Amino acid sequence: MRFYSLILSALALMALSLPACAAVEIGKTAPDFTATDTKGVDVTLSALQGKNVILEWNNPECPFVVKHYSSKNMQQLQTLAKDNGYVWITINSSAPGRQGNMTAAEANKLLGEKGASPAHIILDPSGEIGKMYDAKTTPHMFVINSAGNVAYAGAIDSKSSADPADIATAENYIVAAMDAIAAGNAPEPAQTKPYGCSVKYAN
Repeated sequence: MRFYSLILSALALMALSLPACAAVEIGKTAPDFTATDTKGVDVTLSALQGKNVILEWNNPECPFVVKHYSSKNMQQLQTLAKDNGYVWITINSSAPGRQGNMTAAEANKLLGEKGASPAHIILDPSGEIGKMYDAKTTPHMFVINSAGNVAYAGAIDSKSSADPADIATAENYIVAAMDAIAAGNAPEPAQTKPYGCSVKYAN
């Protein structure tokens, strides 16, 4: 019995030493989810296969999110994506009692006043979808191609500041990803480090 105990202990140590699997892998199928958006429409990611999709993690009180909305940069990206046949989904994973948490009516009013035009706004107060994607910041962006695979994950652009003036000189990774996909190529870069406020999951 002692021999088998030693074997089991060794296997357990090996398992602990293995690297953790990423929640999202570039080129692999995007994690599927089903949720009801702020207008009562059921959204299932896998049902959107055949269309390109962009996921945007959002917390309207985060200065980095404010940067991209006050400058209209995010709204312009949403319009560009829509014009190119993308389905844009804005996701808020702020937990109850934490910064950015809101009701469906509040989210619709706020984003409507800002002129945002996502196809869907999804509230994820449990953090289930956010943790599925290992969403770390607001914003944290994911571009999913028509085959349902993750084509890009990471920052919205190359300037990790909260200053709207930096947008003009930044490389926009979302535009680059859309251009690459339109040309039949893989985005380059396909993955970057996201920047912004931490996603306000439940403690």
